Amino acid sequence: MDAGTMIIRLENLCTVYEGERIPAIREVDLSVSSGDFVCVVGPNGSGKTTLLETINGILKYTSGRGEVFGLDIASNGNAIRRRIGYVIQNFEIDPLSPFLCKNVVMSGRTGKIGLLRFPNSRDWEMVRGSMGLVGLSSYWERPVGKLSGGEFQKILLARAIAQEPDIFLLDEPFANLDLRARSEVERLLSRIHADGSTMLMVSHEVNSIPRFCTHIVVMDGGRIISQGPRDEIVQSGIINEILSMGRTSG
Repeated sequence: MDAGTMIIRLENLCTVYEGERIPAIREVDLSVSSGDFVCVVGPNGSGKTTLLETINGILKYTSGRGEVFGLDIASNGNAIRRRIGYVIQNFEIDPLSPFLCKNVVMSGRTGKIGLLRFPNSRDWEMVRGSMGLVGLSSYWERPVGKLSGGEFQKILLARAIAQEPDIFLLDEPFANLDLRARSEVERLLSRIHADGSTMLMVSHEVNSIPRFCTHIVVMDGGRIISQGPRDEIVQSGIINEILSMGRTSG
């Protein structure tokens, strides 16, 4: 998509979990253009992951308006998810899992291949290239159950890359990574973003905000309380203020 094209638009949007009465996110207004790198920051429980899940059509919003790629999220969730690479947080993995890394990464191409169809040579080339980008080419035949937390995080990122998405949704992508691995992943995200990808990344730490992030959204209590260009928000001091208070609701 052309840089600057509006790609996500949320207006007065609320999402309530099934069986709950209080919205997990409420009155959210957010616009993201193609090529943006948006970092969503806030304390644990502030609604950051709920925001990503709503954008991805996993959770249905209960009021307001939400569009991705110009499509209503509520009625076009499957079509939207085929164009979004979602790297989730705290994915549980069975140490005895027999699934190989190459097959986990290939699962990211299901939307491209289609159900009941087999991957072709280009699909496998994309998988091999994606694993190479995250530095795990030699893990081709390795069971995912034998990976460390950081290695598995990289495999999930490779899975998203193999999908060839228009948007990356990254929920705490530096979790479980040591300083070296974190630096490697940050450089990788910089390269992907420089190639024109749109990214939304969630973090609860100021130090996790990448230098190349273009915009910051600050959340607390299920609401967006501040948003704007990266330098403007960082210099305002509001992130440290919210995180130091540690308020968590919604």
